[in-house]
Amino acid sequence: MKAEGRVFKYGDNVDTDVIIPARYLNSSDPAELATHCMEDIDKEFVNKVSKGDIIVANKNFGCGSSREHAPIAIKAAGVSCVIAETFARIFYRNAINIGLPIIECPEAAKGIEAGDEVEVDFDSGMIYNKTKGTQFKGQAFPEFMQKIIKAEGLVNYINSQNQ
Repeated sequence: MKAEGRVFKYGDNVDTDVIIPARYLNSSDPAELATHCMEDIDKEFVNKVSKGDIIVANKNFGCGSSREHAPIAIKAAGVSCVIAETFARIFYRNAINIGLPIIECPEAAKGIEAGDEVEVDFDSGMIYNKTKGTQFKGQAFPEFMQKIIKAEGLVNYINSQNQ
């Protein structure tokens, strides 16, 4: 499995309240959440993001409340992968549960800039910055996590196993 797209870059401590502001939590519709994704940190994100694009951030991405709405909004906005130096643990789990690929890689977080074209190989964990001609070794996804992501989330994966 691979992801490939243009990078949107953010700093440290991007919390769930800026990923999807609390005022929109009355909806659980992924398409509706996507229209407000990142709006409190980057007003133009929803107008510029294209299917397949990638978010790169520094430390503690997804901190704050444990709402599943945050990774749902990111995925529904078309983002194919989030790369960060570190993730808040509950965000990490929620992202995998809903089928949003995320990779911790401090070197990539430091070496990739906004607008770079990046490709991620989930089998090997390799991250290729096609703009700069550099590469980074992130953590490869274990096979069971790839199956969850391929199934578009944990619930779908479990349901497919029970058929």
